[in-house]
Amino acid sequence: MDMTIGKRIASLRKENGLKQDDLAEMLNVSAQAVSKWENDQTCPDISLLPQLAKILGITVDELLSGKKESQAAVILVEEEKRKDVKDMVLRIVVDSSAGDKVRVNLPMSLLQIALDTEMDLPQISSNGAMKNIDWKQILELVRHGAMGNLVEVESSEGDMVRIFVE
Repeated sequence: MDMTIGKRIASLRKENGLKQDDLAEMLNVSAQAVSKWENDQTCPDISLLPQLAKILGITVDELLSGKKESQAAVILVEEEKRKDVKDMVLRIVVDSSAGDKVRVNLPMSLLQIALDTEMDLPQISSNGAMKNIDWKQILELVRHGAMGNLVEVESSEGDMVRIFVE
């Protein structure tokens, strides 16, 4: 069973070494309000969520869903600790404004071959939000040790594209 938002708040508050009074003071609410949240009698006001999440060291999405953000920010891996590019995967997530969800898992070696031979990859070039992405530059970043969320684009039509490497 998933943890409720109240139980999540209580757990994170304790992990951060805060008492209910401390959290209440930081949010300018009563300790009773925090107690009611943690006992699932009420929920925090929506306007408090960004500040509450920041205090607890998580995102608002994590606070509400309980799911950790799975993709790390971009990190630079030291040369001696890098995996070979051929052992890595380029992941592309597209959520269109029309409700379509596309997930592409592309071995980096295939991307390299496609770029070397100028092969068309309709899976990654057909979406308008990805037309201006420089795939050679992405590959070069990965060769130099970049890992994690490399690109995040929201098009004017509302399409969201995220490209990350694992």
